[in-house]
Amino acid sequence: MTTKILFAGFGGQGILFSGKFLAYEGLLEGRQVSWLPSYGPEMRGGTANCSVILSDTPVGSPIVNNPDVLIAMNLPSYDKYENAVEKGGKVFVDSSLIARGAVREDVNTYFIPATRLASENGMPTLANMIILGKVIKETSVIPFENVERALRKVISAKRADMLDINMKALKLGYDYEG
Repeated sequence: MTTKILFAGFGGQGILFSGKFLAYEGLLEGRQVSWLPSYGPEMRGGTANCSVILSDTPVGSPIVNNPDVLIAMNLPSYDKYENAVEKGGKVFVDSSLIARGAVREDVNTYFIPATRLASENGMPTLANMIILGKVIKETSVIPFENVERALRKVISAKRADMLDINMKALKLGYDYEG
């Protein structure tokens, strides 16, 4: 089984971190993995995309043109990539920052007010992890019970204090019904 995932948004929204987290968990599961970050020269505030492929067979190309799963953290990304999602795919939208509904009816679209939830729960920089929690629940791309081990790999030693709050953010998204 192969799952092609595209994270897209502005720099500073944790797009690359989210992709790296999923890629590490894939590695820990013994799967074939590709992680391809892409960002504009501005970094924070510029465009940021991250392609992740998790597969049971070798990955031929790291480029994701037609994702099975799209995570759109801003309107320009949603506008740009919604039509590229594979028929039957899943789209996750930060509805705090994106006011429009879905154009396509042949994909499952989930609207999660991730930025608002992050702010209301005292974790203003973790909207990416909230939306990722919902992605994990709705796609089963990785088992939720394994998320802590992957977080321990991607959170640096000097930021170890962020482990618990990242776990809370993932759980908040995982449990979100809306």
